Amino acid sequence: MIVDAKESLFQNYFSNNYSYDELLGDDGTLRPHWQTFFNSFSQLGPAQIQDRAQDILRFLKENGVTYNVYGDSSGLNRPWNLDVIPFLISQQEWQKIESGLVQRATLFDLILKDLYGERLLIKEGLLPLELIYNHSGFLRQCDGVKLPGKHSLILYSADIARSPEGKIWVLNDRTQAPSGSGYALENRTAITRILPELFSGLKVRHLSPYFIQLRDSLHAIAPAKALNPRIVILTPGPSNETYFEHSYLSSYLGYTLVQGEDLMVKDNYVWLKTIGGLEKVDVIIRRVDDIYCDPLELKEDSRLGVSGLLQAVRSGNVSIANPLGSSVLENPGLMGFLPRLARHFFGEDLILPTIASWWCGQPMELKYVLDNIESLVVKKIYRESRISTSVNTSNLSKNEIEKLKLDIQAQPHLYVGQEKIAFSSTPSLISGKIEPRNVLFRSFLVATDDTYTCMTGGLGRTSAEPGNFVISNQLGGISKDTWIISPEPGYTLSSNKDVLKTKAPSFSGVLPSHTAENLFWVGRYAERVLGNARFQRTIMQLVAEGNRLQFDNDIKTEQLLLKTLTEYTCTYPGFTGADAAEKFKNPWPELTDLLFNTHRQGSLSNNFSLFTKAVNTVRDHWSTDTWRVLKGMEDEWEAASKSQLTNFRMISALDNLITSMVAFIGLNRESISREQGWNLLDTGRKVEQSLLLISVLQSTLTEINGEEVEYNLQEAVLKSHETLMNYRYKYKVHIQLPLMLELMLLDTTNPRSLIYQIERLKAYLSSLPKTQKSATLEKHERLILEAFTLLKLADNLQLAQPDEKTGTYKNLEELLDTLSSLLLAIPKVISKKYFKHAQGQKQLFAAEDDKSI
Repeated sequence: MIVDAKESLFQNYFSNNYSYDELLGDDGTLRPHWQTFFNSFSQLGPAQIQDRAQDILRFLKENGVTYNVYGDSSGLNRPWNLDVIPFLISQQEWQKIESGLVQRATLFDLILKDLYGERLLIKEGLLPLELIYNHSGFLRQCDGVKLPGKHSLILYSADIARSPEGKIWVLNDRTQAPSGSGYALENRTAITRILPELFSGLKVRHLSPYFIQLRDSLHAIAPAKALNPRIVILTPGPSNETYFEHSYLSSYLGYTLVQGEDLMVKDNYVWLKTIGGLEKVDVIIRRVDDIYCDPLELKEDSRLGVSGLLQAVRSGNVSIANPLGSSVLENPGLMGFLPRLARHFFGEDLILPTIASWWCGQPMELKYVLDNIESLVVKKIYRESRISTSVNTSNLSKNEIEKLKLDIQAQPHLYVGQEKIAFSSTPSLISGKIEPRNVLFRSFLVATDDTYTCMTGGLGRTSAEPGNFVISNQLGGISKDTWIISPEPGYTLSSNKDVLKTKAPSFSGVLPSHTAENLFWVGRYAERVLGNARFQRTIMQLVAEGNRLQFDNDIKTEQLLLKTLTEYTCTYPGFTGADAAEKFKNPWPELTDLLFNTHRQGSLSNNFSLFTKAVNTVRDHWSTDTWRVLKGMEDEWEAASKSQLTNFRMISALDNLITSMVAFIGLNRESISREQGWNLLDTGRKVEQSLLLISVLQSTLTEINGEEVEYNLQEAVLKSHETLMNYRYKYKVHIQLPLMLELMLLDTTNPRSLIYQIERLKAYLSSLPKTQKSATLEKHERLILEAFTLLKLADNLQLAQPDEKTGTYKNLEELLDTLSSLLLAIPKVISKKYFKHAQGQKQLFAAEDDKSI
């Protein structure tokens, strides 16, 4: 045994009594593959292991690996938790597991074909009709629908555990939209990057063959006429618990990530709405539950699906993996019938047994469940969204058990009793010590021409607390990389290169309308956060340094700037309300609220939350370095908002936020291809920069004030836009309104000037796809051309002429009002033309009324 008894890392492991241990053999010594692993592991030493564990968590966080938890206030984008010690399976044992999984996937494929075909299994009494027809996943609308090729079930996964006697059991089958393969791949990437030493002496099987076969299989089920099929991944959206994986697989496989609103059905074909128009879709990998996929025929109030999708499938014009209706196979009541079905189809027993189950729709099984209910887990035959349908009766009171019995007796066909089993333990690194934890393993299979390919690895999960057999990511479970060990010695890492060697992904430049819209808003929110932070920082510095001003001009300057801040951020009433006089006396409570009140529309925290939401919606567009900046920015701002900061530290928090946002914008310039995605992102930035600049100029410079007050206001505007040094360098005189207007409005060499933004907006807008063949300008092009022309014709000296009758700089005021109206109209025009596709969608509903719209 290689582990020294004095080694502190292991002192908590061997003292625990577990029924079956993945680490130790019957004689109490390490199993051979674990022996080799710990030879490498022990050489790192406790301090190094702890450092690497922290490095892995940091790596996953910076890569944006998350798992969303429903109903948890801190659950959105919860960081993924990965143990540094993998779950090891020997090649000899894996051969049996793999054979059993392939057999099981094949069996479910045959059952699925029969249930939506001849239904001989029901007619011949091999399956009770009550078990199938009462399951919410049996969709009669899908009767007779077939996919091209041999298989109907394209993807399959199973949760596996070892019993106290050392036997492998299948606990759950996942046939609807199996998740976890992307997390398994990211786990492998993290371990190989941070702990390559652990592979020494072991030949670990690659994960990449599974993904290569996945791409081949998806191409194979495309409609016959699709020579170069377009494949998309349909996601419920950023709030889904595994949205990271959807985005990750989209990038890894080269498939477009879409939501239901990105697709539409026309002429029985599915079309992707892009900013260039409609483009045909051939294959959909769905991560949306089947009943939500078509509000026209299935769940009418669904906002996640595509109206008419099922009819397009029936017509043979699009294929879905897995097909709609496949969730009926996740019925736990089927488990008790699988052994007989295996003998029926294959003439052999199941290689991997299923956990003992008793469907209550049969008299004998019902009696057994009622008589032994306190020793069983009771489940409904179907799962409900975000509602637990599994009951561990050990946690129930006597009254609750009696109530459950009555529920079962009232509708016995809806309930299943299952055996409670303990799981084997595996070593896990917990708080610097190696401790045993119960473990589950999920494997993944994909259909090939005549069989199934199994991922040689998978997603291991362990309980968060010792002895807890409820293992769930929603309940804080810890993930593990799973290694399949080949018998030959060697050092092998799983790599993405094998997948990249396959055919290059098609349509990689396609930009769905929904993605385009979110990129546009990322640009707008980024500039809104940056502009608001800079302007509020300037005002807070002025207030902090004012020493509660003694001179009338300084007092008026401060009050005007505070009013401007309210107008600039649209956080009314703020410093413009009836209680403004009191707020002027001590502006810090209002300034603090404008920074950190997330629920106040227009506040910095509110805009920052909108920014992060938009960023996460298009997370596949950001580089690793960009994610690192984003996560650091989120953490710092969250920490600042939860702390009781002094005035100086609030300004310091703004400094850090501004620096991080500038880094985010700068990294985008370096990492995003200059295609439509970048154009729309930067269009959003330029639109927001322009509107913010116009807003601050309207509030500070259009009214006539005393000379000193005007000077102070102009200086504050230059400071907040990082142009004070530019002014001094270029003009070498004190601040004067005509010169300032020239610099901020008309100077094409100043990157903060309005003409600079509008010139680039003009180029971006002209590059958007044309929807008309004539030489006539599109509406957004006419709007920006008018704004550009107005600025080009403007004269800074005339703009700086005061109008004594109105008490304003009337020419400047009128110009800014007109420019504001023109620029505000542009986003509306872009949205209607490129993001909504309202005209195209009307054709779908010509004869049908969709209640979800």
